[in-house]
Amino acid sequence: MDQLPNQKTKFDIPENIVYLNCASQGPLLKTSCSAGQNGVMRKAQPWNMQSRVDTANEIERCRKAYGSLIGSGPDNIALVHSTSYGIKLAAETLSVAAGQNIVVIEDQFPSNFNAWHLKTLEFGAELTIVPTPDDWDWTSAILAVINQDTAIVATAPCRWTDGSSIDLVALGRRCREVGAALVVDATQAAGAMALDVNEIDPDFMVVSGYKWLLCPYTFGFLYAAPRHHSAQPIEHYTWTLSDTPSVGMMRGDDMDNPVGARRFDMGERNNPILPTMAIAALEQLIEWQPVQISQFIQTLTDSIEVAAEERGMLVPPRQHRVAHIIGVRRREGWPNDLQERLASMEVYVSKRGDAMRVSPYLYNDASDVVRLFKAVDQLSLATI
Repeated sequence: MDQLPNQKTKFDIPENIVYLNCASQGPLLKTSCSAGQNGVMRKAQPWNMQSRVDTANEIERCRKAYGSLIGSGPDNIALVHSTSYGIKLAAETLSVAAGQNIVVIEDQFPSNFNAWHLKTLEFGAELTIVPTPDDWDWTSAILAVINQDTAIVATAPCRWTDGSSIDLVALGRRCREVGAALVVDATQAAGAMALDVNEIDPDFMVVSGYKWLLCPYTFGFLYAAPRHHSAQPIEHYTWTLSDTPSVGMMRGDDMDNPVGARRFDMGERNNPILPTMAIAALEQLIEWQPVQISQFIQTLTDSIEVAAEERGMLVPPRQHRVAHIIGVRRREGWPNDLQERLASMEVYVSKRGDAMRVSPYLYNDASDVVRLFKAVDQLSLATI
């Protein structure tokens, strides 16, 4: 398979900008921006009934497109506005009893932590927090604490601060052995690496779209395994843009939700702007394919690893990190204003914990890595 060429021309990124921060926010494609402008005009002219039909069709295209990226059919996909919304649904659906435990990892992103912490307090269960392993092998560390008392394992394909990886297939297998549920926050992975729900078999997998899916804010997806399709949604409604509310619905005696995961859709999903922007991004990702995206980015993170180690810095080893995110640590630590100081040199990364998190994409090339470490070297000289 030939490697993808650089795709910078598809984004509105000036030549002087080194943007290595897709894990914070993915830039919109030019095609998504154009689609969004058209969507605004739909809202400006709400009497156009064809616009309503187009929006309804785009919602289903989004459902199908995202599903294809993770190996699922559209009936298992719900539209949600945030990861925390999808995690709340999972937490309300899944059960835990006193004496059981819920497994999370140290420094897990709050969207996939707070709901589980509250659930253990409510039901008298234990919250098992897996500490950071010295050898970066998160998979072995998590597997070691899953036992017959584990009710839920809530995790991600990688740790958001530094890209250290977690083998979801292995965790899914172990969860099934002990009868535990698996809930995945895929926000830092979906679109940037291969994910197959048929292999992972999660109970729920949630993603915010504004990072690696290149979608607008407040537009994301929830995968719900068919075994949970009868669960109660957070919001109850049946009216869509494609039909008219019945008299029964208005009286409250017609409360049947749509079948499959559509019953979990967020309210007001019939937004004329967001779905049309999202489908432009998702169809582009399908054309590129996550495997090829990952391979492209891997060459950049590998070169970042080399440059970091030449300077005595520390990174998670390749066998224990994803291709698209790399956390770089200095033995003496990074200044608290690292992001601001690098941004003053038009280099954009994130400081997460004690790591400089670098997350390149298809618009970056080797010269961006050179500029990053030139800026880091200047930073180091300035702090001596």
